[in-house]
Amino acid sequence: MKIAIIGAGLAGLTAAYELRDHEVYVFEAEGRIGGKLHTVAFDAGPTDMGAEAFVARRADAVEFFSELGLQGSLVRPSGLRPRVYSDGALHLLPEGGVMGIPARPQDFFTEETNARIAAEQPFGWTPGQDASVGALVRAQFGSDVVDRVVSALLGGVYSCAADDLGLRATIPQLAQMLDQLAAQGPVTLSGAVAALEQARTAAPQAAAGPVFATFRGGYAELYEALAEQSGAQIHLDTFISGVQAQGAGFQVHGAPAELGTFDRVLFATPAPTTARLLSKVAPQAAAELKQVKLASSVVVGFRFASATDPQGASLPEATGILVAADEPDMRAKAFTLSSNKWPHLGQRPGCIVRASFGRFGDDALVRADEDDLVDFALDDLQKVSGFDGRAAGVEEIYTQRWFGGIPCYAPGHLDIVSRVEALLADTPGISATGAWAGGVGVPAVIAHARATAARLVGQE
Repeated sequence: MKIAIIGAGLAGLTAAYELRDHEVYVFEAEGRIGGKLHTVAFDAGPTDMGAEAFVARRADAVEFFSELGLQGSLVRPSGLRPRVYSDGALHLLPEGGVMGIPARPQDFFTEETNARIAAEQPFGWTPGQDASVGALVRAQFGSDVVDRVVSALLGGVYSCAADDLGLRATIPQLAQMLDQLAAQGPVTLSGAVAALEQARTAAPQAAAGPVFATFRGGYAELYEALAEQSGAQIHLDTFISGVQAQGAGFQVHGAPAELGTFDRVLFATPAPTTARLLSKVAPQAAAELKQVKLASSVVVGFRFASATDPQGASLPEATGILVAADEPDMRAKAFTLSSNKWPHLGQRPGCIVRASFGRFGDDALVRADEDDLVDFALDDLQKVSGFDGRAAGVEEIYTQRWFGGIPCYAPGHLDIVSRVEALLADTPGISATGAWAGGVGVPAVIAHARATAARLVGQE
């Protein structure tokens, strides 16, 4: 079977690997593979400037990496905790809870906020409904919890504020627990979070080691292994302008003419791109996908000569620093202290720090000049930590912009995905996958791409 895959990011390459027993062609508009995974060649060693970790407790992902022969490359993080910069000072990120949503009062919050948490009133919840994460938490606990912790955590993952994100797509376990409580009696947010904490403590995985892992040589190990082992013919710098049915197959406009038509086409591109490409073969699915918006971000990576500046100020002993969303006069939303977070990076010369900028609806920082972004990052890092990166010595810099890098999982997002998948199921020979469909995490993208590829050729 002759198959065209559009997009050579993680989803597209995973699908190509899954379809390796067929004649597979992958078309990528950019000049490199990997998509939102991007490992750059710092002098001190390969360094990720896109995603830099995955949930290691997803056994399906770990097994998949072992299948690829990469099990020996997996490394775990240090035991350090992240900090939050809020109210002009660094604090340890509160432990427990769910994505920063607490089950009980915390020293981190004001007395007024803690009083609201302790005396939370039940609220109406209909099983199956969706809600804005920010709106729900504000209504129950106040803006303190949303702006100081929840948006800081979710912003690092989704490049969106909590108010822009739907509960079912981003914290599905909490939505499911609220459904359970609604079937039993009064519903409170603190009660749902406490029940999830209890279940997490009792689960066998609680003693299974660190939650996250990464690759010693960066994510390039993964996307290069997928490309090589798929056996697919990968065409870079190949812009696909559309797909049309032609006879019993499909014409992929922009692919080399000598390749002719294809029996199957799998789209592994961002939602708006997929919508454009589907317009001729699945117009109703395309119309649904147009509702999905994208968030942009930019990462500025540094390698400093030292983690201590000449004045004796050092980076904190933490894996990273989240910046509260309501913190004034701050442009960076987070700093990953990579050399602290990953022991294998800590063994390299110097100190690696990644600064992150950008939230949904505000692309000004993402489009800023590189020199300005570097200055913003260095200034904000000094403000939150006291560490003067300029004086410590900047050995290397890399700026990576992600325009439209992450879908905004707004309330109702999963309903859109369900409708798209139902419509494509009625369009023989056509399918689609990507972070918009399966979720933003690496294991979720892999799982959805594998299942989609298998369905495309009738294996399930």
